[in-house]
Amino acid sequence: MAEDDAQRGDEQQGDGQRADAQQGDERQGEGEESPAPARGRRRIAVLVAVAALALVLDLVSKLVVVAELENHAPVEVFGSWLQLNVIRNAGAAFGVGEALTIVLTAIATTVVVVIARLARKLYSTPWAIALGLLLGGACGNLTDRIFRAPGVFQGAVVDFIAPKHFAVFNLADSAIVCGGILIVLLSFRGLDPDGTVHRD
Repeated sequence: MAEDDAQRGDEQQGDGQRADAQQGDERQGEGEESPAPARGRRRIAVLVAVAALALVLDLVSKLVVVAELENHAPVEVFGSWLQLNVIRNAGAAFGVGEALTIVLTAIATTVVVVIARLARKLYSTPWAIALGLLLGGACGNLTDRIFRAPGVFQGAVVDFIAPKHFAVFNLADSAIVCGGILIVLLSFRGLDPDGTVHRD
C-alpha cells in the first residue's frame, strides 16, 4: 500500500513537472518574436525613413526656391550648363503630359497605395530603399498637386533644376527616377521584394 502511494506521488510529481515545463515553454514562445516579422518591420522602417528624407528634401527645396528665385532671372550653377530656374509644371516628371493634371494626380495616389500594400511583404533592404525613393518622390509632387494653385488635385508642381538641353525637374523627380532605376537593377538580379532570389 505504501509502495502504491509512493508510485502515485511520483506520477503526480512528474505530471506537475511536465505541466510546469510546458507552461514555461509557452510563456517563452509568447515572449520571443519570430525573426521574419521583426526583419520585415526593420525593412519597413528603412522604407519610411528613405521616403521621409526624400519628401522633406523636396518640400524644403521647393519652399526655398519659390521664396528666393521665383520671378527672378535664372541662377547659374555651372554656367549655362546647369541653372536654377523656377517654373510651374502641370504635367508629369520633366514636363510630360501637362494637360493631364488630374489623371497624373490619380496615378500618383495609386502609386502611394500600391507601395503601402507592398510594404507588408517587404523583407529586402535594397527594395525598401527603392520603394522609399518612389514613395517620397510621389508624395512630394502629390503635395504640390493637392495644395498649390490653381486648385486641389490640379496644382502645378514646382520644378527648378534646369540642365542645358534637358527638361526642368525637381528633387522628387530625381528620387522617382533613382528608385525606378534601382528597381530595374534588382529585377535583373532576380531579387524580389520578399527577399527571395530567383534565376531564370
